[in-house]
Amino acid sequence: MTPAELLVEAFSRVPETVARAVDGLSEDQLASRPATGANTLAWLAWHIARGQDAQIADLAGSEQVWTADGWVERFGLPFPAEALGYGMSRDDVGRVRASAELLNGYLGAVHERTVAYLHTLSPEDLDTVVDEAWDPPVTVGVRLVSILDDCVQHAGQAGYARGVLFFNR
Repeated sequence: MTPAELLVEAFSRVPETVARAVDGLSEDQLASRPATGANTLAWLAWHIARGQDAQIADLAGSEQVWTADGWVERFGLPFPAEALGYGMSRDDVGRVRASAELLNGYLGAVHERTVAYLHTLSPEDLDTVVDEAWDPPVTVGVRLVSILDDCVQHAGQAGYARGVLFFNR
């Protein structure tokens, strides 16, 4: 298995995990919070896709799927197009409302772009420095692991939130 194949395998688990968390739920259920002030399932799924989309586009030197493929208009959220979810208030988190189909569709489109990018990478590419502001400097490989880590953590949160909201009552 090549490093690119390993990364594809790892990133491919994220949409599957998110789908299990959001499928079959209404927009109102997706906008529910497992506790006061907690992130909603809709926000978690959207943020996973937005963060991955923005960071992979940056690495690939391409436009984000969010804007390039019209997802920003389909979602119609009350935020600037560049919003990713970082630093959002509790009220802003609650403004992310979308269907499971829309959330899965966007994450699926982002995943396709991610896989296409990963297939362009050689093992040597993973050592390319992309951010010298850190010590040690951040490489493509380290950035990809960071993106994946964020996605996996939020996907796990989404699965947990679904369980708390709908199966522990």
